[in-house]
Amino acid sequence: MSKLKSWQEEQRSAYLYRVLAEIEKDSPRAKLFLELSREADNQAHVWADAARGEGSRMPPAYRPDLRTRIVEQLTRRFGPRSMRSMLAAMKVRGMSVYSRIEPGHPMPDRSTGIERRHRGLASGGNLRAAVFGVNDGLVSNASLILGVAGAGAESGIVVAGLLAGAFSMAAGEYVSVRSQREMYEYQIGLERDELKAYPEEEAKELALIYEARGLKWVEAKRLADSMIADPQLGLDTLAREELGLNPDELGSPWGAATFSFLSFAAGALIPLLPFLFGKSPWSLSVSIGLTATALFAVGSVLSLFTGQGALRGGGRMLLIGAAAGTLTFMIGRVLGVTLG
Repeated sequence: MSKLKSWQEEQRSAYLYRVLAEIEKDSPRAKLFLELSREADNQAHVWADAARGEGSRMPPAYRPDLRTRIVEQLTRRFGPRSMRSMLAAMKVRGMSVYSRIEPGHPMPDRSTGIERRHRGLASGGNLRAAVFGVNDGLVSNASLILGVAGAGAESGIVVAGLLAGAFSMAAGEYVSVRSQREMYEYQIGLERDELKAYPEEEAKELALIYEARGLKWVEAKRLADSMIADPQLGLDTLAREELGLNPDELGSPWGAATFSFLSFAAGALIPLLPFLFGKSPWSLSVSIGLTATALFAVGSVLSLFTGQGALRGGGRMLLIGAAAGTLTFMIGRVLGVTLG
């Protein structure tokens, strides 16, 4: 990255920090963002001097580009908490102060290993994604079967629908996770370079975040210095505290795509099972029964993530699936009559 580009990024960060400080003017977070804006301004001066030393012509003043203006307006409209992922992508640090932290929650400490223990908190994400994938396939294909039945069309279209839906889910998941991972890797790479170039400034920024989260300055600075003293632990901590990222859980695009394809296909296969053994007068009824049972089971499992009762979760999912299937059947019947 050129020194002029680095100057522009630091200026952009400083500009957005001042926007955040203005938005948070009645909050303790305002001090954090004002201090971070000063740090970004100081670093911008360093890059400007280096660029001039190489003969680069510097702009007379920083002018926010269109992207920065759009992010500014969105942040003013929806608030920093809602925009923290986008702000982090714009090299705005300290977004972890918008994470919900219970009162009395301890700060990370080298001796307690709290940072290490937090790594497992998202381990239930794959199970949750699998349940939702099964649910998506189940509702989608059941609705498709009922729509085909209502229209009196050929049932072979259902198999095509299963494959199309599964491939669509896999492709969408791949693009989503790949884009997210690239953004995370880029941001962590910036942190690695900055930590190597000016560790004292990074320690100060980390201390400001800890102070904004309730620690006294002396204790916050001591803790930040101890973290930055270990380069790997320092990078890990900066990624978590400044970016709100877990370097150990960036996700695999191919893994996510495969997982999404298989879970969707598994759910979509359930209502299709009776038709795989030959079409009979009872096939549709059996399909509806299997789908209803599976919907209730999926809703009950989802209650583990929502905290609701299993009966309530299963009943709600059954009602939603029944409504979707009924509407699709009715639309299929109308289209079948109209087009037939």
